[in-house]
Parts: sequence; C-alpha cells; structure tokens
Amino acid sequence: MIRKFHAKSFLILSIIAIACTSKEESERFIKEKLVHDITVLKDSTRPIIRRIDSTEISVVDLEARIQSLMKEAKVTGLAISILNENQIIYRNAFGYANYDRETTLQINHSFYGASLSKAVFGYLISVLTSEEVIDLDKPLQAYLDFPLYKLNSETRRYGFQDLKNDKRYESITARMCLSHTSGFQNWRSIPRPDDPDNKKTLKIYSKPGTQYFYSGEGMMLLQYVIEHITGKKLEELAQDLIFKPLQMNNTSYVWQERFENKYCNGHSPKQYVRKKDKREIAAAAHSLETNLIDYSIFVQHVIKLYNENSKVTQHLFKSNFSIRTKAQFGPGSLQESDENDPIQLNYGLGWGLLQTPFGFGAFKEGHGNRFQHYTIVFPETGTGVVMISNSDNAESIFKELLEITIGDTYTPWKWQNYIPYKAKE
Repeated sequence: MIRKFHAKSFLILSIIAIACTSKEESERFIKEKLVHDITVLKDSTRPIIRRIDSTEISVVDLEARIQSLMKEAKVTGLAISILNENQIIYRNAFGYANYDRETTLQINHSFYGASLSKAVFGYLISVLTSEEVIDLDKPLQAYLDFPLYKLNSETRRYGFQDLKNDKRYESITARMCLSHTSGFQNWRSIPRPDDPDNKKTLKIYSKPGTQYFYSGEGMMLLQYVIEHITGKKLEELAQDLIFKPLQMNNTSYVWQERFENKYCNGHSPKQYVRKKDKREIAAAAHSLETNLIDYSIFVQHVIKLYNENSKVTQHLFKSNFSIRTKAQFGPGSLQESDENDPIQLNYGLGWGLLQTPFGFGAFKEGHGNRFQHYTIVFPETGTGVVMISNSDNAESIFKELLEITIGDTYTPWKWQNYIPYKAKE
C-alpha cells in the first residue's frame, strides 16, 4: 500500500503543536510557520519524473517498483525525494517507522542522519571559509596558542592526547579533515585493516594530505578547532548559518524535545526494532537528526547556490583528492584500483565527487545504528535524489533505486558496498 503524507494533516498538527508548546509564541511567528509549512509541504508531485539521461518514469510505475524492491529486500522504511531542474517534484514515504507497532512512516518523521552530518558540516565550513573565518589550507595548529593535542573536546572519546609524540599533526588542515586525508583512522574504536590490534589509540597512519582514508576523527578535530576559533558550539553555528535561515525546523546536531513524538526507529536485517538513540553531544561526523523535508530543502539550496556561482559551493565542490581505492571501507580501502577512473572519483569538502556525461555529481552516504542513507545531486542539470531509510537492508536496493529514480548509473556502488540483495542470496 502506498503511504502518502498529506500537507493538510501536518498543518493541523503544526498549529496544535505551536499552541501547546508555548503560550507566549507571537502571532508573527505562528503566521511565518504556517507560510513555511504550506510552502514546503504542498503536494508538488508530478505524474512523470525525468531522469538525468532524459528518459522518464511515471510516478505509478516508480512507486510500484519501490514497493516491490522493499518487499523483496525486507526494507522496513524508506523516505525519498526527487529533484528535477532543482524543484522537489516528488516526495513520499513507504513502510514503517516502527515495525513492531506498525507505525506508518511519514515524510516528517525524524531520522538519525549518521554521516549525512558530514555533508552539512562541509557546507558549514564552506560558509565560514567564504566569510574568511578559516583558511582551508592553513594548518589547524596555527589557530591555536597551545599544542593541538591539548585541544578541548567534550568527551575523552574525542580527545587528541594520543597525538602528542607525532609532530605530523602540525600540518593537518581543514581541507584534509573534510576530504578524508588527515591520516587518521575512521574511528579509534574501529581498527584499520593494516592495524587490527589497535582499538583505542588515535594515530596518524600516513603523511597528512597524501592518502584518502575515510575518517570521522578528522571531522571531530576540525569541529573543535572551529568551536575554539569562533567561540561557538557546533549546534549554535549550524542553527545560525544553516538550519534557521533555511527553516530546517526539524534538524539539529543534538536531540530536541520537539522530535519526541515524531521519530522513527532503526531496524536490523530481520526487522528487529532498535531503541532510539537521543544524542546530547553535537558531533560533526555523525550526530545529525533530520527528516526528508528538511534534508531535501538543504540539498535544493546547495544546488541553487551552485547555479548562482556562489563562493560557498566553489569551495564545497572543488576536487581535492583523487580516490583510487577498491572500496571505501574494509580491506579494500587500502587496495589500489583503477575501477573508478572513468568517473574520476574524488572528494570535496564533506562530499564525494564524480564526473558523468551530464556534468559532475556530488554525493554523500550515511550508515550507522540501523539507518542507511544516500544522496546524490547533479548540480548542472538540477537533478537529484534523497534516500533515507531506517533499515539495515536499505543499501541492498540503492543501486536499483538510483537507476529507477534519476537514471544514475555512475554512483560507485561496488566501492560503496551497495551490493544488490539478489546478489547476496
């Protein structure tokens, strides 16, 4: 059954929520919120979706294919939006927010964003770079009047004392952190394939700036440097520079009470329900909470800036480092391969980049705690898709979804380990 979310119902809920949460809300705020909700929640679905290669698919056929794939691969829930000419022309949710309760997933359900956090953070740093708050190629150490390894973090988990005896930290820059060339492992709790016994020590494994290796640790280092430079926490910066201006009212790097009654749970491959994580510490690499509505607005805004020749997207989508590894994660992450040379796989600031006959593509995946997401946009044509799921099985249908929705056959699905469910059987 197709499960659609109706704007009218949400408008009623929004009014009730506003009335209940604070009696002191001004009439101006209420009117502004109603105008915003009408704008972003109106039914803009077109009957025909145009793909990047100019082929087309009807919404009826699209939804039938989505439902079939979800059923066969046992994907619990999926929310998806599609952009044509930078207009959000399709948006829908399928399946369940909570499988045990059979709660219907809706497009305003809150999702754990996982590494979509990094794409937003990359944008944030691009804004600060454009405002000359930070220089992407200036060593982070130069912004501190104490050794970088003494940098304050909110928890020991993100501390940098391990770097004390490795002076290579002095050359790490913001660009390296955002393009995953800092030299760090992904997380100190996850051993690198070439150092399986290290499960707790942060290390610099390669000269900074010389090797691509996906690293959340690098993002966290940059976060704390930015907080030191600006005197503001990540959440405050993101709210001031991104979420409030774009009216992304249901997005935050930390858990908010307003998410309480409208979130979805993550699900295991066998559709066991995971208890909701409610993060109290903002982490640039992974703590984002968002929904389909808000993240689609963000993606649309980024494309708009690109077409305006904004300095922000000039920084964001600049190719920083050519990637020639067999896989992004696991043993293949250290194996050289030319498999993705045809798409010139590269990395910008928090976004992966690739080349196609239809212009470049910018993508970002999210994976963690029973949530799996993927977004890719082709700014030169205004085509894009946002796919967010609360199922550990979702990545097994991403390859087919990308082809069906926007004709994307360029995403490096093997590199991403998006192995189709049929191949796993």
